[in-house]
Order: sequence, then structure tokens, then C-alpha cells
Amino acid sequence: MAALQQQEAPSRLSLEIEKFWETFRARNERVDREMVESQREMAEIRAAFRETDRIVKETAESLKETDRIVKETAAQQKETDRIVKETTAQQRETDRIVKEVTAQQRETDRIVKETAESLKKTDRLLKKVTKNLGGLGGSLGELVETLIAARLWEKFSAYPYGFSSACRRLAVLGESGKELTDIDILLVGGEWAMAVEVKVNADRRAEVDRHLKRMELIRKHPPPEAAGKKLLGAIAAGAVTEDVRSLAHASGFFVLELKGEAVALAPPPEGFAPGEW
Repeated sequence: MAALQQQEAPSRLSLEIEKFWETFRARNERVDREMVESQREMAEIRAAFRETDRIVKETAESLKETDRIVKETAAQQKETDRIVKETTAQQRETDRIVKEVTAQQRETDRIVKETAESLKKTDRLLKKVTKNLGGLGGSLGELVETLIAARLWEKFSAYPYGFSSACRRLAVLGESGKELTDIDILLVGGEWAMAVEVKVNADRRAEVDRHLKRMELIRKHPPPEAAGKKLLGAIAAGAVTEDVRSLAHASGFFVLELKGEAVALAPPPEGFAPGEW
């Protein structure tokens, strides 16, 4: 019996020791887990501190920028207040000017009405004068044209154009039969023709420009007398200004002027080349 009790005693001791180690290992494992969790929580706390520090720095920078904007806004507000005061003063001055302009406009309206009445009277007088002078103006133009046309072809005897006749007041017709322009005098001879524009006074450069356009129309739609011929141009007048004479020569036109009752061919400048259309 005693021997049996002696054998059981070591077995209980071994069980106790094993139970102790199991408890110790379990406690160590729990401690390890708690340490790992604590380390994870500490890492999160450190990250949170770093994020907080970043946010604090950004907030400080934002506050600096906000303070700068506030200062700028205050300065702008002062400038705005100054502008508003100036604008108010300018508005008062504008109102004063508007009142003066309104008064002046009323006075202008009165003057315009009086002027309109005066113009009506003047217009009636002009119509009477124009009616009386119209026949004279037409007669003068016809006279100049008649004086210039008389044996005009002889003025070009020094040139190889062979002009032998002159036609007056030829219409230039388009394809539809509509009159596009007219030719005051057309000199004809051989293979040449010359369109002469006649003016009482050639004192405007626009006359040269119009004759250039007329030449283009004559070339595109020649009357029978000029069909198939080489086309030249000339400007003739009772009087020609130096400016118009120079431009006409530069454009390739001959220039003729009345000298008393005779027609004279103005000497062309050196290097003059007659234009051909």
C-alpha cells in the first residue's frame, strides 16, 4: 500500500508541473499578443500625431495666407471707397453737364427748325436758278465737245494710227442691250480706235479713274465702230489742271485742251507710253 502511494506522488507532481507550464505559456502568449496590439496602437498614435502636426502646420500657413488676404482686402476696400467718392463727384459733374447739354439741345432744336425753314426757301430759289441755268450748262458742254471734235483726228497725224474720222456719242451696250456707258468721241482709222472723254473742265482726278473703268467696258463690249481694233484713250477739256494732266498721262491717256477755239495736244512727258486696251 505504501509502495503504491509512493508511485502516485511523482505522477501528481508531474501533472502539477505540466499544468503550471501550460498556464505560463498561455500567459506568455497573451502577453505577446497584448504587446503586439500595444505596438500597433502606438504606431497608430504616432501616425495620428504626425498627421495632426501636418494639419497644424497647414492651418498655420492657411492662417498666414488668410491674414494676407484680409490685409489686401482692407487696402482694396480703402481704394474702393476712394473711387466711390471720386465717382460720386464725377456723377454730380456729369449731371450738371447733362443739364447744360439738355438746355443746349433745346436751343439747337430751335435753331434747326429755323434753319430747316430757311433751307426750304433756299431750295425753292435753287430750283429756280438751276432751271434757268440748266440750258446754259448743256449748251456749254455741247459747245466744248463740238469745238474739240472738229477734225480731231488731225491732232494725231504724228502717230501711226491713221485716224480719218470721228463718231460722237456712241452708246456702249451690254449683252442684254442695256446701256453701260457712252463714248463722247470715237476716233477711227485702220486697226486703231480712240475713245475720247470730253469735259468742260477736267479738274478732278476721279475723272481719270472713271475713264479707266469706261475703257474696260468698251473693250469688253465694243460698239461696231471699234470692234476688232486696238483701243486707245484720251481726255479732252476746255481746261485741264496739272494734277489731272499728270495722272492722265501716267494712266496711258493722251490729253487735249482748248486753246482759244483750237484744240492742242498736250505734250506727253518723257517716256510716255500710250495705253492699249
